[in-house]
Amino acid sequence: MNNAKSNERHIICELRCESKDRERVRELILRFVQPARAEPGCLYYDLYQQVDAPDIFFIIDGWVDDAAVNSHAAHPHVAEVMKELGPLLTFGPSITLTTRASD
Repeated sequence: MNNAKSNERHIICELRCESKDRERVRELILRFVQPARAEPGCLYYDLYQQVDAPDIFFIIDGWVDDAAVNSHAAHPHVAEVMKELGPLLTFGPSITLTTRASD
């Protein structure tokens, strides 16, 4: 595996809410997507919703390296959205940081 690929970081972020807050939570999470995709080092940034449990969301994103992950996490936009999103969550954000294990 080439060195650039081994430096990549891929994140699975799980967020859960109550059914009554689902649409608002979805709207707020979507506010992360376009700004994150425009950040330097972002490979992809996508929102998913669990089919059999629609109150569970996943953000799955990829970054070129740890520095890009750290820059994203420290971005003021993330903190701004989390002010409103955080109180609506029943779980999360739970972050799983991964690295590529195959080509």
